[in-house]
Amino acid sequence: MKKYEIIDHPSDIGIIARGRTKKEAFENAAFGMMDMMFDLSKVKPKETIKIKVEGEDIQSLLVNWLNELIYLSDAKRIMFSSYEILSFGDKMLEALVAGEKIGTAKHKVKLYIKAATYNQIDIVKIKSGYSIKIIFDV
Repeated sequence: MKKYEIIDHPSDIGIIARGRTKKEAFENAAFGMMDMMFDLSKVKPKETIKIKVEGEDIQSLLVNWLNELIYLSDAKRIMFSSYEILSFGDKMLEALVAGEKIGTAKHKVKLYIKAATYNQIDIVKIKSGYSIKIIFDV
């Protein structure tokens, strides 16, 4: 199963992420977002951060999860390449994310994403697991 695919949007950019479980789909959505921002093929999981994110429902949890990753990436200057959700529910998740500092010559920034949005958000059960559609403000 492909982790994610990029979808067209008139003014922004989006992805459809998939996973065998909802948790795996959330991890793949994080990977897809960061992979659009950075060339993750050269990023090693050298620094690990534990995060906890909450939401009013599963959609706000997804948006908060992705926006927390954007915030941490920007604030700590880290490209995250590894996502392990340790605890997961419809209103809370705890995860270990790991990556490498931005700034070395081998790393390339591809796209700056400002935020994950609620525009066209969709989290659905499919035959092979779960599918997430999310649009990003660029």
